[in-house]
Amino acid sequence: MKIKLLMVGLLGLVTATTFAQKRELESAESNYKDYQVSSQSKLLAKKSQQSMTDAKASIDKASVNPKTANEPKTFALKAAIYASLAVDDSVQTTSAVSFSTASDALKQAKTLDTKNENKDLIEHATIQLAQYNLNKGVAEFQNKKFEDAYKSFDAARQLVPTDTTSILNSGIAAINMKNYTAAIGAYNNLLTTNYSQKNKIYNDLPGLYLANKDTTGALKSISDALVKYPTNGDLRRQEIIIALQSGKLNDVIGKIEAAIKNDPTNKNLYYYEGLTYSQLGDAADEKYNKAKDEASKAALHKPALDYYAKGAELYKKALAVDPDYFDANLNLGYVLMKPAIDEYNAANQLPASRQKDYEAGIARANAQFDIAKPYLQRAVDLNPKSADALSNLRNYYRGRTDQAHAAEYKAKADDLKKQIDALH
Repeated sequence: MKIKLLMVGLLGLVTATTFAQKRELESAESNYKDYQVSSQSKLLAKKSQQSMTDAKASIDKASVNPKTANEPKTFALKAAIYASLAVDDSVQTTSAVSFSTASDALKQAKTLDTKNENKDLIEHATIQLAQYNLNKGVAEFQNKKFEDAYKSFDAARQLVPTDTTSILNSGIAAINMKNYTAAIGAYNNLLTTNYSQKNKIYNDLPGLYLANKDTTGALKSISDALVKYPTNGDLRRQEIIIALQSGKLNDVIGKIEAAIKNDPTNKNLYYYEGLTYSQLGDAADEKYNKAKDEASKAALHKPALDYYAKGAELYKKALAVDPDYFDANLNLGYVLMKPAIDEYNAANQLPASRQKDYEAGIARANAQFDIAKPYLQRAVDLNPKSADALSNLRNYYRGRTDQAHAAEYKAKADDLKKQIDALH
């Protein structure tokens, strides 16, 4: 009987000991849950700190106890608790130690939790570790340690691949360190997520490609963006400018014309094709102005005039859809006035001995100025605060030559100058 009673007593001792060992794990979990709740309120800051202290003490005991040390839940809890400690600790040296401890525990938890029983704890620990890296990256970025910031933001992204804040921040850090390849990668990655401001990313991507000396990539990024944002004016302008610089404007014109066939009442498409021809006209006009001899000037001037005329035709089509389309009125006035300015300048460069040629040139300039005036005035009427519209109309009054109205035109030009100055 004594032996039997002794055996019963030993069994009871084993059960009690096992329960005590498990109790540390349960205490760690309970206190950590209390911490998660109380940490949401500043009023419960003291309770939050105490809960975390108790949770850490319990998980540390459970981690060294042979009965619980290798349990998946122990590693998952340790990862979550130490990750939270790392995030809450503002001292880099000690928070880094907590982060390292949490990272090691998380790896073990993922390996051992084959039944996925600790999914929530593992996910929470992962998010906390990502938050730690994100906070670290922000501090590094503010101190202009852009390379370190990039590494921290990218580490956060690797932990939570769908976190748009980490992806965006890594892209911004890469831009500041002039690693445009990494920035392009981050921005393109954002486009695959649910990021709410993709339009801004599409607007910025072409510039990143150009900074990386990749014109083809820039044009492709714009082309992709215009599928989603066909009325984005900034993207259309970028496409035209890049295409002009790279000699690929014909490709742009072809795409716009194809779009017009599918949507013949879209005023924006007519406007942007007109803008393309305006840019071609400006490029040709620049060569014309740089030419030294008359023969070269004559050969170069005609293409410029042809491009402006084609642009004018398209702007008029845009205005046929919407007569109050400001940009179309503004640019139509400009392309119609540009030949007048060229005639005016050429006439004023003639020697006095060619008075008849001068008068003929001024007459042609005046006629062209008058064709442009209704659109120049309409642009000002539609947007009296536009410096471009005011400047174009002012150039009309400065270039229109009429001795009978010279004082009147000068007064109007002076008044427009005052309006322009008032905008700055």
